[in-house]
Amino acid sequence: MPIAVTFFGLSFSQVLRDLGYAGLALLMLAETVFPPIPSEAVLPLAGYFVEQGDFAFLAVLVTSTAGSVSGACLLYEAARRGGRPFAHRFLRFARLDPDKLDEAERWFGKRGSLIVLAGRCVPGMRSLVSLPAGILRMPRWRYLLCTVIGSTIWNTVLIGLGWVLGSQWERVSDVIGPLSKPLIAVVVVGAAAVLLWRGLRARRAARTQ
Repeated sequence: MPIAVTFFGLSFSQVLRDLGYAGLALLMLAETVFPPIPSEAVLPLAGYFVEQGDFAFLAVLVTSTAGSVSGACLLYEAARRGGRPFAHRFLRFARLDPDKLDEAERWFGKRGSLIVLAGRCVPGMRSLVSLPAGILRMPRWRYLLCTVIGSTIWNTVLIGLGWVLGSQWERVSDVIGPLSKPLIAVVVVGAAAVLLWRGLRARRAARTQ
């Protein structure tokens, strides 16, 4: 079933044509702070514009990631300052179950970095992971790093699918469903490997002192 390319009368295609890369960045910022706008509609469409020669792939990736990260940082700071009251208001606004916040916080206390990395690659969780990160005051530099990596991976996949599918870019939902779980597994395993490597390096450094 084709993904809708309009939201409240707003044509994503028209925004991209009229505002170019700036419009893409704004749409991705809005997609993060206003979850009903799906990245699965915006990014494959941008990929289709790349296939048509209207956009450049690298510029699309950079601007879309900048928009995603900016929106994620806005949510993080709002949750950091507003705490659980803000988080519950946001979840109700986004039509998400506020009870999920408790579970997210429990997971986050043990695997915060992995959750941010993987969550940025999961539809419906991309905004949610910013809330426990802010409430539990995850270090800003770590949150930013994980968000940039996770957003870059997700954006690359969706833009690339739109580029490959061309005029059939709306079929991306048929492709991304089966692909999402292996993608999450790759992200988690990769992040775990990096954390393990850092831990081993820290131990070696401690032994040599």
